[in-house]
Amino acid sequence: MPEPKKRGKKPSELISYSESSSYRKIKCEHFTLEGFSRAPVMTFWRVPEYKLGFDLGWQPWEFMGAPRWFVSHAHMDHILALPAYVARRRMMQMDPPTIYLPEQKVNDLRQFLAAFCRLEQSVLPCEIIGVRPGDEIDLSRELVVSVHKTWHSVPSVGYVVWERRKKLKPEYLELSGEEIRDLNLSGVEISYEQRFPRIAFLGDSSVRGLDENPDMFRADVLITEMTHVSQSRNEPFQLPGHMRLEDYVERRDKFQNKKIVASHFSIRYSLHEIQSRVREKLPDMLDGRLVLV
Repeated sequence: MPEPKKRGKKPSELISYSESSSYRKIKCEHFTLEGFSRAPVMTFWRVPEYKLGFDLGWQPWEFMGAPRWFVSHAHMDHILALPAYVARRRMMQMDPPTIYLPEQKVNDLRQFLAAFCRLEQSVLPCEIIGVRPGDEIDLSRELVVSVHKTWHSVPSVGYVVWERRKKLKPEYLELSGEEIRDLNLSGVEISYEQRFPRIAFLGDSSVRGLDENPDMFRADVLITEMTHVSQSRNEPFQLPGHMRLEDYVERRDKFQNKKIVASHFSIRYSLHEIQSRVREKLPDMLDGRLVLV
């Protein structure tokens, strides 16, 4: 008789951060958000329509097609998969990717990758670009990314992805197409730029990172953190540089976002604890806009 199959744990018995190859898909109005975050295990997010990602704590195989990644800070659970990502693109003969991260950590990241090159006796080609708050990175004619200061235990930044559109100035609306063309050819600035904040990525930060970056409250989708959901400020494991559930409660009227994706919960909490404590304090889930990941 065949040996009986060994029984493993059912999926429902596994806490989500152990499912290291899985991630969530969140449908938004203009794009799809894919990823997952759990402190201090992994944080990674991809926006396939925009061909970019945030943080590299894990790298599913299908994510390697995104050529640009914006790293918030250099903690292990946010950059550990970077060598694998670069190596996979090289193996698949894809163009070297571009990695953005706080400028203070550029040299450290290069040394980090150099160590992997020595271990593998190979190369890991990529462009590493240091950023500082106030910088803007043009992705295309329609998209630009702005860099924002955040507050964590190491140098850190957040990012906002803007969609931009050119609009004809009101004083030229009555002109004919030929007249507009002639003005444009003569060097007259006939249009102005409108910007729409589509995605804000806070990374790891105290709530000061939101308070001092009001554009994040206005983005269509805010990817943020809620590391601590306990009610006490004095619990010994509540490290500075992270957000608490109470921070959301105190600012509930500030969130103008269509979706608020809260993640990076501490592994000290079970999924039941996270859900029950959040719903206790925010029973309406911020008018249904709050998504727990």
